[in-house]
Amino acid sequence: MDKLETSTVDKLPRYIQVHSTLEFTRLVCALERAPRVSFAHNHDGKKILSVQMDVLQQKPIVYYTPLERNGDYLCYGLKSGKEESNIVNSTSDSSKLYSPIIRIKSLPKTLQPGNGTLDRYQPIELEDLSSLAKLTWGFDDVPFP
Repeated sequence: MDKLETSTVDKLPRYIQVHSTLEFTRLVCALERAPRVSFAHNHDGKKILSVQMDVLQQKPIVYYTPLERNGDYLCYGLKSGKEESNIVNSTSDSSKLYSPIIRIKSLPKTLQPGNGTLDRYQPIELEDLSSLAKLTWGFDDVPFP
């Protein structure tokens, strides 16, 4: 009788570093209907800010950026047409968007990085910026089959 092979499916999170703190702030504040909660914790021996935004093949996708300094909120706004990102201790400026920072002392095993399987997003190239903007249409609906 042949043995049935069982494959272990890695369902632990995949951590993806974004290019900058500004990009992370834009992701959690500006690209959402309401700012998402950010989490501060250790990753590979360094303090980071992270947020889970996606799931790929049953695996949580966590985006992160190095934590530059401590504070209670990630703040995003525009000043003279230029994007700004700061870590602040209050939400006193109503013209800005704020993501609360939750400080995690130690991650449970289910939130620790996975084994590095090669699951990847499949790229898609759009013809124009208008098509990119239209992807937000029907926010709660899945745009692709």
